[in-house]
Amino acid sequence: MVIDRRSVLRGATAMSAAGLLPLSVQANALATPLFISSVRRGASAFGLVILNERGDILREIPLAARGHDAVVHQPTGQGVVFARRPGTFAVAFDLTDRKPPTAFQSPSDRHFYGHGVFSRDGRLLYATENDFDNARGVIGVYDVHTSFKRIGEFESHGVGPHDILLSPDGKDLVVANGGIETHPDAGRSKLNVADMRPSLVFLDRQTGDLIVRHELPRSMHKLSIRHLDMDARGTVWFGAQWEGGLDDAPSLVGTAGLEKPLSLITSLDHMGGSLQGYIGSVAMSADGRLLAASAPRAGRVLYIDTAQHAVVGETVLDDGCGVAPAYASEFAISSGNGDFVRSKPHQPATQNRHPALAFDNHMIAAHLTR
Repeated sequence: MVIDRRSVLRGATAMSAAGLLPLSVQANALATPLFISSVRRGASAFGLVILNERGDILREIPLAARGHDAVVHQPTGQGVVFARRPGTFAVAFDLTDRKPPTAFQSPSDRHFYGHGVFSRDGRLLYATENDFDNARGVIGVYDVHTSFKRIGEFESHGVGPHDILLSPDGKDLVVANGGIETHPDAGRSKLNVADMRPSLVFLDRQTGDLIVRHELPRSMHKLSIRHLDMDARGTVWFGAQWEGGLDDAPSLVGTAGLEKPLSLITSLDHMGGSLQGYIGSVAMSADGRLLAASAPRAGRVLYIDTAQHAVVGETVLDDGCGVAPAYASEFAISSGNGDFVRSKPHQPATQNRHPALAFDNHMIAAHLTR
């Protein structure tokens, strides 16, 4: 008997919809990425959802409070979701659902900024944190194999470290120091807008030593560098938020490298105001050729050609913020209104909607490799 592959996939799809296949089988049978995002249900119920390529929810993990971003170590399927600032909890989960989720905490005099990254071997987790009593950014180091015991920290060499990347060779960390001082006693208030010093730094992953620190000109000190991704050539791309008046808002997307200073994308000049001074998330396409930069306050997601440094299209989506790579130059986008959209330049979007939930700021893609 000859079994046609398309028939197998149709059958797997039907079984997936009925909830009859384990998560790992669903992902591999459909040969597609999974998408992961924090969500809110109603006013006070929070969770993390894992979705398939159509935006159907495969699994939901309850969270004690609002989550922010998640990170997955692809080879092992180990994931972690972080609390939104100034939260102190993180939850480790297994993408294959073979182990129950477990929570761990930052120290009492630190809080998470919502982002982290694994070492290449998956043994260590690095999390952006706030030493709030000393207005000092730190990178917390957690041992994955001892239930995420915190084994140390090192300076972020700036204030308000937000997003963090691992270099392609696994030796360095790239940190977006937003420059904004906060303290839990002041809630989410920004305490130093007048003298912010945002920066993008490269650190030695093993020692924490500063390799290079890139800063913007003083005239742009209110441009907080927030979110990061990397293209196929190893160039770091960042999205920023402007803490000044919208009439003065500069470009909100730029690039940097180990030996390349910060550079804003000139094709985005005068667009900072029209984007309401805020980039909520950035993500590189699976082929490394396009950057998606979401501007949720403006209801727009821009697509930027990383070779031309030019905007080549956009998707209009109210409160669209989470962006993650799907296939080639296609992206998945989520919104605070419960929308899940798959789109790319010059192609109509396909959409699913979950009216009972609101997606949080970030969404990531993950592929099971075992």
